[in-house]
Amino acid sequence: MSTYKIELKDGILRVNFGEPAQNDQIVKDAAARLEEMATSGELTGGSLLKINGPISIPVAFVLAHKLAHIYGAVAFYDPKLGKYVICITHNPSYKLGDLID
Repeated sequence: MSTYKIELKDGILRVNFGEPAQNDQIVKDAAARLEEMATSGELTGGSLLKINGPISIPVAFVLAHKLAHIYGAVAFYDPKLGKYVICITHNPSYKLGDLID
């Protein structure tokens, strides 16, 4: 079983922890899952990707590195704000820190 779950559902990348493990294993599993999704055509890229769910800092770096190359902007859900925060952007339609629904 995987230590980190990643699923694209309704245009949102849903992430969550799986089997208990340390970050060294979790980042490997997260990277492998993203590669699997890209190879299968599930992650095709686009102008914006929203991410929602719990994440560790090392896993956040893995996702940022891999997804910033195929999406124009990446936003992460902040439950305190109740909105997505643009945290990576190469797309002029979005600025860092923009809040979106």
